[in-house]
Amino acid sequence: MNDAAFPLEATTAQAQAAIAEEFGFFDDWSERYQYLIDLGRRLPEFPEAWKTEEHRLHGCQSLVWIVASGDASRLEFAAISDSAIVSGLVYLALRVYSGRPAAEILATEPDYIAAIGLSKHLSPTRSNGLAALLAFIHDTAQRAQ
Repeated sequence: MNDAAFPLEATTAQAQAAIAEEFGFFDDWSERYQYLIDLGRRLPEFPEAWKTEEHRLHGCQSLVWIVASGDASRLEFAAISDSAIVSGLVYLALRVYSGRPAAEILATEPDYIAAIGLSKHLSPTRSNGLAALLAFIHDTAQRAQ
């Protein structure tokens, strides 16, 4: 995976703060959902060849594919979903975690979820999918160390 789009910010803490600030501009959840959809459209291109069962993330109602590369010094993740909202959730997770050292990934709780109110506004199936995505990222970092 070359030409990585992430990280956008220097640290996971800065990424989470930027996400909270951006979502703070919106007054209601219909606007926030639209922004989430817009973010999903910004995901880097995901090769069709990677959309295989081997790269499929289980635990999501939507189809999600994720590929990890790198080592403990820098882990990169590429992912995509067939769902617009889930692609936005993927974008946020990659913005926080992709392109980071394994130790930083493991030390970072996904505080942005509560900060922007996602935990209260996601359906149970989307919450389960987000948990599966974050678990995959965490487990990959754990194995890399």
